[in-house]
Amino acid sequence: MDFVRTLEAALGWLELELPEDALRELESLGPKERMRRQALELKLVAQMKAGHWNAGADTARLLCMREPKEPRFFIHAAYCLHETGDTVAARNWLMTGPSNLIDEPLFHYNIACYHAVLGQPNQARSHLSRAFSMDEALRDLAEKDEDLAGLGELPG
Repeated sequence: MDFVRTLEAALGWLELELPEDALRELESLGPKERMRRQALELKLVAQMKAGHWNAGADTARLLCMREPKEPRFFIHAAYCLHETGDTVAARNWLMTGPSNLIDEPLFHYNIACYHAVLGQPNQARSHLSRAFSMDEALRDLAEKDEDLAGLGELPG
């Protein structure tokens, strides 16, 4: 099947850290095939790896609309929006996600980053504490994250 072969080729390009080649591979699909979930997910990964934040936000939001109960698409869409410099839109988009986002450590971590960037340190610290309690490994990431630099000492 050509669809599967194209997805495998795109995945191969991604594994080689060549996201632009992965995107070109996915563009070879027909219009209907490009809109299938598997193709859109690979496209989103390639767009994010390539730093195509506006395009990535569009792809992720499309996935959110198609799969409104899938929290990771909301996390990715918000992250892409944040990377474009629109942190308010990132925070707002993330808050429109499904209720099970509250169970995701990355939800709390990312929303903490957005609050920190927006000058809301108390909310940022609260969400960081929750993120760390859910996944202690996020603490290492937080120590190097420029979005959180303004908070000073990280919460316990």
